[in-house]
Parts: sequence; structure tokens; C-alpha cells
Amino acid sequence: MTTPRPQEGTPNIPEHLLARSAFGPLGGIVEISAVAATGTWSLTDASPAAFAATHRSEVTRLLELVQATGGFNDATMSIFDDLGYLNEHSVQAPSLLMWSSAYEDVSSPLEAAEVVRRMSRTGADLQLARFLQALTEAAIARGRNVAQGAELIAEAVRIAVGLLAGALDDSDPLTAQRTAFRTWRTAHLTALLLPNSPAHPESRPRFRQYAHALETHLAP
Repeated sequence: MTTPRPQEGTPNIPEHLLARSAFGPLGGIVEISAVAATGTWSLTDASPAAFAATHRSEVTRLLELVQATGGFNDATMSIFDDLGYLNEHSVQAPSLLMWSSAYEDVSSPLEAAEVVRRMSRTGADLQLARFLQALTEAAIARGRNVAQGAELIAEAVRIAVGLLAGALDDSDPLTAQRTAFRTWRTAHLTALLLPNSPAHPESRPRFRQYAHALETHLAP
């Protein structure tokens, strides 16, 4: 029998699970960014390794922020390296289908440029929101100070928005970060604040505190 995952925001969530919750959407952000960077929406032209090399400073800083937010040790951070998102690999249409939560029908011509564009833009919105949620949950579970944690998370979101620039509907970075915050607030946060939510009762006020702090940073 599978052991149920602890309630969201509780301090007994294993470190590696908290980290993997962030590494998943971060991998999606890297792959989608690489596809958007082609300018052609051609999967055959997408190179995650080349994209990561071109944006090495941003990617390095983003990983530093993930580590600082969750207080993750180096062994935990090495999981992201093992997942291979920054290594050279082909971005497959089924991956974009997954990142976009099946925005396109599986019978569609998934490698067609217009279909790739739609999946990438939808996936960019979804993975940004999931990344923000994962970082917030990690900060709460690891007891991060709200003011400090919100600053770290907001910087991480801004960098992710910059990487995804070509895949986002909003061309203006400030508008894009506001949209990312609002998407997270609607898709993740509100359900956690209800009395019957999956969040631990003691964590609900912390989620609310983070929301207020992040609104100040990302959507003033």
C-alpha cells in the first residue's frame, strides 16, 4: 500500500519530496523555454542544453533560490542534475502534452508548429503556477521566515518568467509575473485556505501570509 503524502505545508514532508515537487515544474520550464527559444516552435530545433548554456547565470541563480527556499542540502539538489533536464535531449511532443495537462487531444498532430505553440504557452502558465506552489510549500514546511521566503520565491518566479519569455502570452515581464501570481492564487492557493482543504490546519494561515507577501512582490 502506498503511504499517503503528508498534508501540504507540514514539516514532516521528506526533503526529497519537497525538492522533487519543485524540480518537476522546473524541468517543464526548461523544456518549454528551449522550445520557445527556437522561434519556430519546431521540436527538432529545440536544445535544452544549448538553452541552459546560453542562460547559465539565470539557471544557476534559479537553482540557488530553490535550494535556499527549501533549505535543501547538496545531495538533494543533485536530484535535479540526475533528472537530466539540463543535459542535451530531445523535447518530445508527449512531454509538452504532459506539461500542458493534455491541452491538445492526443490524436492531434502534436508536432505541428501551431499545436506545439499552444501546448507550450499553456504549459508555461501551468508550470509557473506549480513551481510557485512547490516553492511556497517548501518554505512553509521547512519553517522559512515569511518575509525572507517571499523574497526568494518572488525572485525565482521573475527569473522563470524571463526564461519563459517566448512562451508567455504577456510580453511585458511585470505583467507576466502578475499573471503567474494570479494563476497560482486561483489554481492552488484558494483551495488550500478552505477548512476541508488538503493543507494542514496550522499551515493554512502561513499560506495566507505567503500569499499576501508574494502579492506585494509580484502583483502590487
